[in-house]
Amino acid sequence: MDRIAVLKNPIQEYAWGSKTAIQTLLGLPAPSEKPAAELWLGAHPKAPSEVMIEGEWQSLEKIIERDPVSVLGKGVAKRFSNKLPFLFKVLAADRPLSIQVHPNLEEAREGFKRENRLGISLDASERNYKDANHKPETLCAITPFEGLKGFRTPEAIISLLDRVSVSTLSHELSRLRNESDGSGLKHFFTSLMSLDQAHRERVVDEAIRGAERYVNEDRSFYWMVELNREYPGDIGALSPLIFNLVELAPGEAIYIPAGELHAYLKGVGMELMANSDNVLRGGLTQKNVDVPELLKIVNFSPEPVGKVELSGGLPGEKIYTTPADEFQLSVISVANGDPFISEKDRGVEIMICMEGEARIKDSGHNEPVSLTTGNSVIIPSSVGWYQIDGRARFYKAAV
Repeated sequence: MDRIAVLKNPIQEYAWGSKTAIQTLLGLPAPSEKPAAELWLGAHPKAPSEVMIEGEWQSLEKIIERDPVSVLGKGVAKRFSNKLPFLFKVLAADRPLSIQVHPNLEEAREGFKRENRLGISLDASERNYKDANHKPETLCAITPFEGLKGFRTPEAIISLLDRVSVSTLSHELSRLRNESDGSGLKHFFTSLMSLDQAHRERVVDEAIRGAERYVNEDRSFYWMVELNREYPGDIGALSPLIFNLVELAPGEAIYIPAGELHAYLKGVGMELMANSDNVLRGGLTQKNVDVPELLKIVNFSPEPVGKVELSGGLPGEKIYTTPADEFQLSVISVANGDPFISEKDRGVEIMICMEGEARIKDSGHNEPVSLTTGNSVIIPSSVGWYQIDGRARFYKAAV
């Protein structure tokens, strides 16, 4: 593959998605009959993007398999075993996603091997590990975005639960009051996740009645009531008091490492992650919840919410800096008379135009590719440098 190519990307129609956001971005009729939750840009085996080659749409996964070095670049191909190491998504949440956590690389490899050995089908509802890869991820808000990320401190959890007067949790909270560290937090959360149904329903009912008094004062209590409306009686309704509530303005981003419990609540964002679909869920879902496996991989250290810092890249580019090896997210803005010019020595990149119109031209071909809002392209390593002219804003995924 030796030229920039337009991508055709699959849409995931999960129930929590939006009937307008991705559809409007792509110029499709909106509102749609079914919700569009995620637009996938990449080469994941579950749903690879397609590229027009020799007059037909072909799987990006297969194209990379045939010629990994020209697409990925020699260094990326060697480091990541001839695979595209990232998966790029537009995520549109009109309803809350499940409380979830992603495994580290060792846990993913072992879990994938174990479930294969047990003969669990890849599409079975009880399957936890869909592949052998870890899934660190970053999310950048396109619209105002809310989510939950990592544990609050034990002191904060106790204070918030005391405000809603959850006497039915007095036993479970007692150790947390006396042991306000990671082990106390682990014991408390394990106890919470292990409540029998009758006890769980009493706890949730009492907590929601308490939270209703504060819905106009604190978004944490607002979200408790909303989560219980979506998933009545689910212990996950308490999660806004247990996890940090994150509010992102457009352009702000967070990074989710392996082992960190999180849940996206509402908004549209660009999500970039290692090329994996491994998710272990802990509530707020009709899908499989495997509590013992979840507890094995969760990091119980309370962490403050830190937003990803923006650093300078090339002129016209800002980079979201994270510790991940597999991916790098950046935003590129071009204005008339002020083009973006890439580096000459670069690996594979995928870009999506989020607003405006532009033309992208590589060093080896005179004919530019025209792009408008919702269009996306893959820029193989083999094309060398490229230039973007016009007036537009792009999000770019690179290694």
